[in-house]
Amino acid sequence: MASNMPARCCTVGVKHNGEATGEYRDIDGVETYLSYPEDRSTRHGVIILTDVIGHRFINSQLIADQLAANGYVVAMPDLFHGDPVKLNRPATFNLMSWLEGHPAERVDPVVDSVIRYMRTHLGCEKIGAVGYCFGAKYVVRFLRPEKGKVDVGYIAHPGFVELEELGAITGPLSIAAAETDDIFPTSKRHQSEGILRDSGQPYQINLYGGVEHGFAVRADLTNKAKRFAKEQAFLQAVQWFNEFIKGGN
Repeated sequence: MASNMPARCCTVGVKHNGEATGEYRDIDGVETYLSYPEDRSTRHGVIILTDVIGHRFINSQLIADQLAANGYVVAMPDLFHGDPVKLNRPATFNLMSWLEGHPAERVDPVVDSVIRYMRTHLGCEKIGAVGYCFGAKYVVRFLRPEKGKVDVGYIAHPGFVELEELGAITGPLSIAAAETDDIFPTSKRHQSEGILRDSGQPYQINLYGGVEHGFAVRADLTNKAKRFAKEQAFLQAVQWFNEFIKGGN
């Protein structure tokens, strides 16, 4: 695997304050959070594939709204069919058992439906994908521009991505990595670098010091260093999409 299997660090963190400005829409039976740019344009789109806390988590919704403020129509589907993990579950929570109920065979159709909706109903010409932890796997799986999937990918502290999946991408990929991360440790990061180099696709891996797995979504914003890393990881995504989605258009 290009990253290890998820562990308790995938479910803990700090809930952020703020008011979401998007809306919910049913897309092929999947509740999806949508956030639009101020001018309601839909030419450039981003699909957010969340961590296990899911699409109703305020932290993720605030990220979606921030991406919308940068000129992207954003769709963030419920990947878990109404069964997300609650934040800060006790150590006794069996995450692996929960994951068995949400295999790729159940998640792939959700992602596929929302991408299709973005292209056909919203009229997105190019679509970028953001993946946090659990969702990173599906960014990698769907980074297939020539097959009408997503054009550009960005993932932060990825979980259980397969080597074969990473090696098969056919579009640009950016990765935000944490200094301390049992799921995506140094060895996996270096292994991923080699795979991406051999893929021939544009890639970027940024390492953020002083933070742990989950920092890009669930960081303690009262900690100045962690807040800075979270904000920089967000800007990393925006700049990557500006280059490969908007790119002079």
